[in-house]
Amino acid sequence: MRFPRRKGDARARVPSSRRTMRNPTPGRSAGPDMCSTLPGMSWTRGFLAMLAVGALLAGTAGCGSGDAEEEGVSPAPVGRVLEDRDQEGRPYREVERKGAPGVGVEVQPDATGGWDVRLTVRRFRFSPAGAAARAVAGSGLAHLYVDGRLVARLRACGYRLADRLVPRGTHHVTARLYADDGTVWAVDGTPVESTADITASKQRTRGRGSPDRAGEAS
Repeated sequence: MRFPRRKGDARARVPSSRRTMRNPTPGRSAGPDMCSTLPGMSWTRGFLAMLAVGALLAGTAGCGSGDAEEEGVSPAPVGRVLEDRDQEGRPYREVERKGAPGVGVEVQPDATGGWDVRLTVRRFRFSPAGAAARAVAGSGLAHLYVDGRLVARLRACGYRLADRLVPRGTHHVTARLYADDGTVWAVDGTPVESTADITASKQRTRGRGSPDRAGEAS
């Protein structure tokens, strides 16, 4: 039985409950990818991608050097500054023996002249030139002495000692560890250092460091 069309209707109305939207591509949403930033990417993937990029940018902005300090926060003091001082008037900074830095020194004659100095450090790292003038646990530089006279400040394990600094005879080459604020790392009231004895002659003799003053063998 046919129902007559109402006047003015171009076509029969379809009940709203029967209206459907065809999905032209199986597995894809029929709507446009409004939030996608890449062709063919669903809005969900686009949103997750934006979240990932945001997290990456936030992480990059928060990165800095390992020496960076939070504004307004002072670093915790390291050890205890003593009244004892070295020959240059620098005070000792005493730390606990457990975890304290250590140093060893070895000196060998160079075939081309001079002496090769090699340091071995433990629980210690050399800070770069221009480091902040403050004490950081297990960090700093080494002072090199020949017979008690300062000849070099070292921020690396190797150094070449010129012949003119070691005239003929027996000499004491000492490596001592310092913090970047100029204090001497010390344990039990004695500086962390090691000394090697060398003899300069026609037949030059190499030297190895004695047990360091911190109580550990070099």
